[in-house]
Amino acid sequence: MSSPESEPPGPQAEAVPLVAPQLRALRRRASLTLEAAARAAGLSPAHLSRLETGQRQPSLPMLLGLARIYGTTVSELLGETVADRDAVVRHADMEPTAAGGWTYWQAGASGRGMQALRVHVPHGSQGDIVRVHPGEEWLYVLEGRLRLRLGDTTHLLAAGDSAHFDSLTPHRIVAEDHRGVELLFVHTLLQSPTAALCLGPTTGDMS
Repeated sequence: MSSPESEPPGPQAEAVPLVAPQLRALRRRASLTLEAAARAAGLSPAHLSRLETGQRQPSLPMLLGLARIYGTTVSELLGETVADRDAVVRHADMEPTAAGGWTYWQAGASGRGMQALRVHVPHGSQGDIVRVHPGEEWLYVLEGRLRLRLGDTTHLLAAGDSAHFDSLTPHRIVAEDHRGVELLFVHTLLQSPTAALCLGPTTGDMS
């Protein structure tokens, strides 16, 4: 596996705005030396210095890691302010979006480093897909029962149960009941295309 600083530049990295002015200020606000921040981010001090001086552009996974370390959001790293977006999302404005058999309702403001969704997972949908991607996920079961596979361990969650895990842990989500399952879902996914998150179908069941 390559280190974050060895990632080749791609379309996503090229699309990231200049963030150098914010990076150094936010590191200092977090009271971190260049060496300490670089070590926590899995970068060399020289590479982080080049990011802070604008000689290199960070990839989106780098931004996510630095935002965590500095106790901020990717939006702030990009120079956006909270005032740029509404803080409240009204139920009437939550338009459903269908993808891969699941139905999503946006439950948070767009363009932030964290995305909140209400999700309906039908029975038998996407059960053979393993997801692995940078970030964290938190989910809360509203209705129904959910079978969650994290690595080699399977968990059965009922209404009122929740899970919070590192998204680099291979995970699968399956509705246990025929009527499906309703979830609240929060993740730090950075608008990556679904295809980039999936390792593909696996064989065998989830037991």
